[in-house]
Amino acid sequence: MIRRLLQLFTASEVQPAGADFVSDPATARVQVLEQMRAFSAEPYFQIADERLGLLSVFDDLKYDRADVDMISPAMRKHVIGKLGPLGFRQTSGTVLEHAEADMRVHIPKFHALGASPFDIVRYTEKRPQDYCLLTPTQAACQFVDHYELDEAVQRIEALIAKHPINLLKLADYLEGKPKHRAFRKVLGHIKLKQRIAVESEPLCRRRSLG
Repeated sequence: MIRRLLQLFTASEVQPAGADFVSDPATARVQVLEQMRAFSAEPYFQIADERLGLLSVFDDLKYDRADVDMISPAMRKHVIGKLGPLGFRQTSGTVLEHAEADMRVHIPKFHALGASPFDIVRYTEKRPQDYCLLTPTQAACQFVDHYELDEAVQRIEALIAKHPINLLKLADYLEGKPKHRAFRKVLGHIKLKQRIAVESEPLCRRRSLG
């Protein structure tokens, strides 16, 4: 008992004032990530991929290949409204930061009208613990580039069940690299899966954020 009291007394001497309120960033990140996973229950916003650090926000049910693929002000506002209560604060036009968790959500800049959705994160300086907020189409492009065909298809199927993608635009920007050539062969399968999803409940009643 005496030894334990001495240990407590010694610890209190060397522990800085207010140390009980200092949060370990790694622990805080675990808590924040758990809260972010809960967004899968809401229709407009979700973690698209934890391994790649991708967030997806619902865009629309139907697309034209000429549609501009970017995060709209309404989409951005919705996400900020969801992340704000978790402790994220907007530090610039393209970054939301959680100071205690040392964690950022990047909103990659839209560079040009004809830019490939496959290149959206190319110029974003993202750390391993950070996330990027993407349109569903941009997220699908990352799956094509980073996963083997079977896994990419599985992840895209899971994505389009909630967040349909612009398959016309994605197809227009497929290149001659092996992963892109392989994915081109399954476009018809993805198109069918997406058509079934958007014609079914509850997705068929969902409206664009604007």
